[in-house]
Amino acid sequence: MSAQREMKEKNPWPTPVTIIIIVIGVIAIVALVTVTVLQNKPVPQKYKYGIVLDAGSSHTALYIYQWPAEKDNNTGRVEQTHSCKVKGKGISSYASEPWKAGESLKECMGEAEGTVPKERAHETPLYLGATAGMRLLDIVDNSASKNVFQAVEKALVNSPFSYQGARILSGQEEGAFGWVTVNYLDDRLKQGLKTTGALDLGGASTQISFISDDFDGSESPINSVNFRLYGNDYNLYTHSFLCYGKDQALKMVLATHTQSGATTVSDPCFHSGYNETKNYSVLYDSPCVSGRKPQEAPEKFDHIGKGNFQECQKAVKSVFNFISCKYSRCSFNGVFQPLLQGPFGAFSAYYFVMNFLNLTDTSMPLETVKEKLSQYCATSWDKIKRQHPTVNVKYLAEYCFSGTYILTLLTEGYNFTAETYSNIKFIKKIKGSDAGWTLGYMLNLTNMIPAEAPDSPPLPHAGYVSIVTIMIILLIGLLLLVALRIFWPRCSKKTQIV
Repeated sequence: MSAQREMKEKNPWPTPVTIIIIVIGVIAIVALVTVTVLQNKPVPQKYKYGIVLDAGSSHTALYIYQWPAEKDNNTGRVEQTHSCKVKGKGISSYASEPWKAGESLKECMGEAEGTVPKERAHETPLYLGATAGMRLLDIVDNSASKNVFQAVEKALVNSPFSYQGARILSGQEEGAFGWVTVNYLDDRLKQGLKTTGALDLGGASTQISFISDDFDGSESPINSVNFRLYGNDYNLYTHSFLCYGKDQALKMVLATHTQSGATTVSDPCFHSGYNETKNYSVLYDSPCVSGRKPQEAPEKFDHIGKGNFQECQKAVKSVFNFISCKYSRCSFNGVFQPLLQGPFGAFSAYYFVMNFLNLTDTSMPLETVKEKLSQYCATSWDKIKRQHPTVNVKYLAEYCFSGTYILTLLTEGYNFTAETYSNIKFIKKIKGSDAGWTLGYMLNLTNMIPAEAPDSPPLPHAGYVSIVTIMIILLIGLLLLVALRIFWPRCSKKTQIV
């Protein structure tokens, strides 16, 4: 009896209380482990979608974007999930048969219906933005432009998606949204990093957009676009040159060769051996050149190539005005441009032309680029066709001109030098999404980029895991302490009895 009394005195914790504490501790550990498992259990990802149709001057393309549905409140990352190139030319080419503009979209719209889940279709916004091709048509024939849009709207409003309208983007919008796309995909906006400039080249216009410490908007307010994104202010310089896309620039250069109404035109921008009969009416059908058409021009002319890069560049320079400038500095045609700053992404026709010519590596010295292009232009037309049997002949014939035009535009027009040329990166996609204005346009219309940085959660995932781990360790330690207090005196007593 005295031994049992002595053990009770050495173990003051009543047995029922001890059991209750152990049970509560076990329940707490099980609960914490359960919560941790449930918190980190993978759940099926659900997405929302948006569709943008880029109605360019030479063709139309459809892009489908998706983002996590549960992060719709300005935090979900938007990514391109599908694209479709519409067959045929741009919608502006259907001015005389506007119904065909709507018909041309059916195949790609069918692909969109097969890509976006049916249960999401009714809430998926559908936009169409038209660029320089429709800007030119609108200048020439406003009623024809309206008819094309009516035909397009008729085709899109009957789709299962939430049609949000079709309109012509201004050149400034096209440039600004392209800049947003490039920097959004590179995560530069959300992280507040130095931004990348955007160089966009289409068939009928070209855009340049960048941030420069040299530009505050005061010298040329018309070129200034202000953004507040993720809590950071951006004063963007942007300018669009209508008629200086590669297709319209070619018309302008050819117009300088045909001012006399010649029946034969020798062109240094086309390969030797190239010989095609062309119509004066087709050459001068654009407002970019219509005012220059010779009064007594013949119906046709023979377009003959002679393949000379140096002479081609001289002809290309003739369509730029490098003399007139009322500002502290200009690009061309009297347009203000601040000092170039930082890296630039060059996309759309910039990429496709330079990629075909195998000249996308800008670490290559500029003089080497010119030498390679000179060699390409000097190659005979027959040899070029043999080397590229699957390439559309029209596009194939124009690569010498297009490459020369791009180099001239970048170096003589935008003032990239032999030292800064390497700051340009020719890009098609960024992290799986096409570079271009469409993503920036959709982000703006759906308010997916907040003006202010999203609030951080009170407890990030890593902190949550750390706290749970510490609590489990403390509970296990407490249980061990209780167990020791229960069993240690008993074991000591047994040793004494033995």
